Formats: sequence, structure tokens, C-alpha cells
Amino acid sequence: MQYNWIDSSNCSQHQLASKQIEQWRQQGFCFVSNLLPSDLVQELIQAAEQNFPEPGSDAAADISDFGSAGKFTFPSRKVSFNKMTLHPALLSAIAQLLNTKENELRLSQADLWAKYGRAHSDETKAGIQDNADQRIHVDYPNHTIAHPAPWDRPEAVEMILYLDDVSKVGGPTAVVPREGADDPRYPWPIVDSPGIGDLRYINDRSNAEEYFSQQRPALTDWRQSLYAAERHVRFKPGDILFYRHDVWHRGTPMKTGKRRLVTNITYRKAEAEWISTLHTGWAWSAYSDDKFLEKLIASSSLDQRAVLGFPQPGSNYWCPETLAAVDARYGMFGFDIRPYLQV
Repeated sequence: MQYNWIDSSNCSQHQLASKQIEQWRQQGFCFVSNLLPSDLVQELIQAAEQNFPEPGSDAAADISDFGSAGKFTFPSRKVSFNKMTLHPALLSAIAQLLNTKENELRLSQADLWAKYGRAHSDETKAGIQDNADQRIHVDYPNHTIAHPAPWDRPEAVEMILYLDDVSKVGGPTAVVPREGADDPRYPWPIVDSPGIGDLRYINDRSNAEEYFSQQRPALTDWRQSLYAAERHVRFKPGDILFYRHDVWHRGTPMKTGKRRLVTNITYRKAEAEWISTLHTGWAWSAYSDDKFLEKLIASSSLDQRAVLGFPQPGSNYWCPETLAAVDARYGMFGFDIRPYLQV
């Protein structure tokens, strides 16, 4: 297969360049490197490699679903994963893309997962929900109960942090750039994809396009034009693809016998309450005997707490009673109540 590659561009001092921001806002994505510290990326890679089975093993053959069964879902007992999810450089970059402040962001997804490349002989086993060669799609249906706002009013940033080298594992993410407001590949509303409206959700490309041609035969050629326009990211460890819930993209096949590790994260604007938290929320972690959630909150910055929905300084939530109560709950873990005293 011949790929139309996209190479990552460097960030400047852990900040996105203006051309990267412009590309995300206009074309729907940007692909960057060197945003996160390399030592943190390596720490996360080591933790992930210890968690997921080696490719070719019997255990790997049983892994087919998205996610990590909670082991790398925020908040995680893998400290490197939490540090990466809430890293100030990441929050700053996402705030730049959405033209807002870090404390006006809200975390709605953070999970690390593995995808495995299987032998060609196994392709016949692929079902309609197979994840190896995805149909081209947009992500918003399982993130929001509404529909994305018009293009110039983005509400969320989704990202993929790659922990492998595409030249070794394959499986590049494909994206379709939006070329202006009149781009025929981006008609409004965005509903012409399996899984949206009355169309059945089918993940596998061949099955999905066969089904779509039966249900919407007049749009079959248009769907094929999306594949013809896709471009593929040439990722290395630590590279990040920032994209939108309303940009066409898909996962492509892995190299046989290889494993690809990625982290998917989404941040939304605080006001966009219709964008749901994709996985089990962090509140369920509050009953753990090791108190790792409480310790995480106590050691976080004001902005990091804010993205989890913690009331910020100046919020109407704060009063003498709540100040004393929150201090009683978190004070023994080193929580500093002083920034919240200005009520």
C-alpha cells in the first residue's frame, strides 16, 4: 500500500506553533513532536510494555477490544500515565487549540490500549466490528449526545499519543484534511457514516462500505472519495496527533505479528456539558484502600484539579463550611486549602 505520509512538526518550547494551531482549526488536525518530556514518554512506554502481552503470544490473541480493562484508564495506578494525562504542556497545547484557558478545560477521556497485527490467514475471521482495517468515520457519536458545533466553534480536542515507530509496527492513523468551508468531503450535517442516525454501527471497512452502498447507494462514490483523500501519520514514540470529533479518520492494518501502543485523550470546553466522559469516571476510585485518587488530587495544581471538575478559587461553591470540609477530607494528604480562601 502506498501511503500519503504526514511527518510530525516540532513544538517550540513545549508550545504549539501558530501554523500547527492554524492547521488544526482549518484542516481538523495537527501532528506534532517533542511536546511531552522524553523521559516521561519512555517511562510510560516501559509501563505499557509490562502490562500488554507480547505480540504472537496466546494472551495477545485474546485482546481485540479497545481499552486497557481499567489499568491505564485515568486515574491509573501507573503514575506515568496520570502525569502524562495532566501534563501542563499538554493542557497548554489544548487550550491553545481551543482558544481558551487551561482551567476552562475538562477531561473526558484518557485510556491506553494495544492493537495487534495478525497474519493474513486470520483476515477471514474478521467480523463486522473488527478493528484491524476501520471504515472511515468521525468520533463524535460516542463522545457527545448532540452533534459538533459549526466548524469555527470547536468544543473539544481529541489526541493520540503514539508509543511506537510506524516503520516497525505499521498501523498509521489516516486523516482526511478539510480543505475550506466548501470542501465536498465535509458537508453539513456530518451524518453519512455507519453508526450515525439510523445507520448500523459497523467498524470493519469492507463490511461497512458494502452496507453503506446498500443503504445510501447515491453516496457510495462520495464515501470512496474520503479514502482517496486520506493522509497517514508517520509516527515515532512521543508524537501526538491532535484532531477533532468531526474530522474523517480511521485506523489502518498493523504489520503482521506486531503490537502498537497508543494513548487516547480528549479534553472539552467546560461549557460543553453534552460531551460525555467516555470511560468510568474517576469518582469510583475514591474508595480504594491506597487512596491514590485523594493523593493525586492533593498533589495536583489548580489547573489540573480544574480539568477534573474540582471547584476553582472564586467558585460559589466555596464558603467557610466547604473550606473546612474539603480540608478535612484532603488535608492529611498534603492538600493546600489556601488558594481557595478568597471567597
